[in-house]
Amino acid sequence: MSGDVQRHYDDLLAAHYSWMNALSFDEKVAEQRAFLLELGVEVRSSAVDLGCGPGYQTIALDAMGFRTILAIDTSRNLLDELEGHRGSRRSIRTELADMRRFPKLVEDASVDTIICMGDTLTHLDDRRDVSTLFRDAHACLRSGGQLALTFRDLSMELTGLDRFLPVRADDGRIMICALDYEEERVVVNDLIHIRSGDGWTLHKSSYRKLRLKPSGLVAELEGLGFAIEQDRPSGRMHAIVARKA
Repeated sequence: MSGDVQRHYDDLLAAHYSWMNALSFDEKVAEQRAFLLELGVEVRSSAVDLGCGPGYQTIALDAMGFRTILAIDTSRNLLDELEGHRGSRRSIRTELADMRRFPKLVEDASVDTIICMGDTLTHLDDRRDVSTLFRDAHACLRSGGQLALTFRDLSMELTGLDRFLPVRADDGRIMICALDYEEERVVVNDLIHIRSGDGWTLHKSSYRKLRLKPSGLVAELEGLGFAIEQDRPSGRMHAIVARKA
């Protein structure tokens, strides 16, 4: 991950990440468990959760029946949230690390399932990083193992007022984001107004996300020897599930 993304999460986003989802932790875990099953993610033994955040998918994998789960994120605050929700679950091991380092944390051909959910894939520095992650995932998966991805399809440019997206609002916080498009990236400007006794205070920060085209990712995965099992929109995201031969 770039320092730009790390700074954005540390300075602004991590403190509001769970609030943004507008669901309780348990509700979000149940939602993600149902989504993973809907995508056809098979319950096997071992899994790696790349960019695990506060652990919605990590806990969902445990609830599905995975016996060992490695959860990786660069945000100490979000990993602390995961640890707080882990309870007595012994299947989960957390690692404060850049997800590009995950091959150093597992052995080749040793993992049944790798997931990279939310919008984590777009946080990589450039398209080369995405290609490297795909190759590393192929090397680390067992034969028949699955790679499950979701990401926001930013390949089509929004213009005018459509660039301003409401995220969530309640009595104490209002969040919107504004998008500025570059050729290969989108600058995401997050604006959060927080109410205090003195009125409203604006907190703001920005970072870049990659503009990834689903068809290009599918073609690359197939070129590595993956069989594509899912390739479809899912709400405001796009989902791809690929199986190693």
